Amino acid sequence: MAEIVQQRIEDRIPELEQLERVGLFTKNEVKSIIKRVTALEYKLHRLIINKEDFIAYIQYEINVLELIKKRRAHIHYHFKREEIEFPIIHRINNIFRRATNKWKDDVQMWLSHVAFCKKWSTKNQLSKVFSAMLAIHPDKPALWIMAAKSELEDRNSSESARHLFLRALRFHPNDKKVYQEYFRMELLHAEKLRKQKKELEKAEMNLGEYEFSAEILSGKLAEIVYRDATGKIKGAEFVISLLNIAAIFDFTKELQDSILQDLQTKYTEDNLTWDFMAKRELEAPGAGEELQTAKGRASEVSRREERCCQVYEEGLKSLNTEPMWTCYVAFCLERLKRKTNVQELKEKRQKRLLAVLQRAHDSSLLKEDYYKNWLQILLSSEDAEGATRVAMAATQRYSQSVTVWSLSLQTLMQLGSGDMGKLFQEALTHVNPKESLPLWQLQVQWSLANQSLEETEAIFERGRLSAVAAVAMEMKEKYLDWSYTVGGYKKARKTFTSLQEVRPLSKSFFTRMIEIEKEQETPKMSNLRNYYERALQEFGSTDDDLWLDYIQEELGPQGQPENCGKIHWRAMKFLEGESVERFISKYTLLQTGHI
Repeated sequence: MAEIVQQRIEDRIPELEQLERVGLFTKNEVKSIIKRVTALEYKLHRLIINKEDFIAYIQYEINVLELIKKRRAHIHYHFKREEIEFPIIHRINNIFRRATNKWKDDVQMWLSHVAFCKKWSTKNQLSKVFSAMLAIHPDKPALWIMAAKSELEDRNSSESARHLFLRALRFHPNDKKVYQEYFRMELLHAEKLRKQKKELEKAEMNLGEYEFSAEILSGKLAEIVYRDATGKIKGAEFVISLLNIAAIFDFTKELQDSILQDLQTKYTEDNLTWDFMAKRELEAPGAGEELQTAKGRASEVSRREERCCQVYEEGLKSLNTEPMWTCYVAFCLERLKRKTNVQELKEKRQKRLLAVLQRAHDSSLLKEDYYKNWLQILLSSEDAEGATRVAMAATQRYSQSVTVWSLSLQTLMQLGSGDMGKLFQEALTHVNPKESLPLWQLQVQWSLANQSLEETEAIFERGRLSAVAAVAMEMKEKYLDWSYTVGGYKKARKTFTSLQEVRPLSKSFFTRMIEIEKEQETPKMSNLRNYYERALQEFGSTDDDLWLDYIQEELGPQGQPENCGKIHWRAMKFLEGESVERFISKYTLLQTGHI
């Protein structure tokens, strides 16, 4: 091993001598480099080698390269790169190769090698890295795409890129992303050839020796890719994605028309087709582009939006489904959110949206999420009657949805309309009890503001008896808080006493009663001990903080410090698992005055 390391160090001597001779590094810096790389080399030749050692060596060599680059710029010396940088780059590539041979499955290591090759312009090496990586990881489409893009962009080789895409499709014949990028590559290739031809014509050069196929220039290769792709992968979404790629290039009108024709004939049963066709009307050329006034531009925008709506209406005739209505509503909502200073346009957009929402609801095809938007618009327009009607209709349409019930009940509470008590009871009978907590919270909120103390207390009593633990615990906590607010300490203590034995119980229920006791002018330590003891019966095996709080209470002005030892002993006996270690750690901090 020592001989190999020594040989590698000796191989470095020419480049190190050059670094010192041309003034990029000092003699001491060269010695430091030799010392450092010797240590790194020994690590790579141990019996058990670590990936981190390879990474550290590579990073050190890259740092040296970066430093050389900065020193060159500083002293304006740009010679002898073949004798200085090239050996270092070659060495880094060798280390990467050894690492990727050892850890073949580490994709990040491969990608780091790729990034290095790109940064330091080793294009030939880059192709070899991609080739080796794809031999190991042919199952990853993203790597094939990356390799093909590299051939096109870094090596300017459309032929190699095409070859890689074709190989990728053998492994991934139905991968959308591979086809999309292959399609884009062929269009880029055609665009590059068109630019070359234009430049040659501009220079009035003879094109005889250059071959510019009219079919390739017009994007026929891309069309072949499109036909192959859509023959294997069905769906409007994929076709639209290819159409959007084609639309980037200004020479693809015929191709776009062909794709558009396919979309309109083969995918009329897909709502995405209608959505795409409708939105295209916004981009259609119109007279409004020549109008200079805000009102004129708004009028043109309004006409375009009308044309969009006509397409949606046409789509609904053959595809009356929830996704189709969702596209229509989403379009109208997006247009309404767009800012405009023309009030007439804004009102027209709102009127259109409300009409579409109503029709979708009447068809029982309005998505749950849009009822919120509907109610917000009606409330902002101060249409209380309409908001009430929609809120009630939403609960009938989605009678089991907690979200819809919460939204509708909040709206009705805000408007002060409807028999709220009856509605809350109806809501609780329809929704899944396990999801009903938000409704109980809303009911308490409403009752506190609108009902008598007796009626509110009845709600708390019903809530605490719920079979759902989360509801019962929450209602007990709120019941205790409410009791203290309306009846003071005595009522709170009475409520606590009546509830403390009724499970399920939460820690917050006990800690709130402890807080109430401590808020009194003369809190009783005996009561505090009772509360802590009762809480520890429930949570003493897992909650280390509760034991610590109890100890701190005894250390306080009302407590008896001599009890702390007994509490500590009990805590160590009752706590389980990791809670013991946490308690010991925190108790030590408490004793040393750090808590």
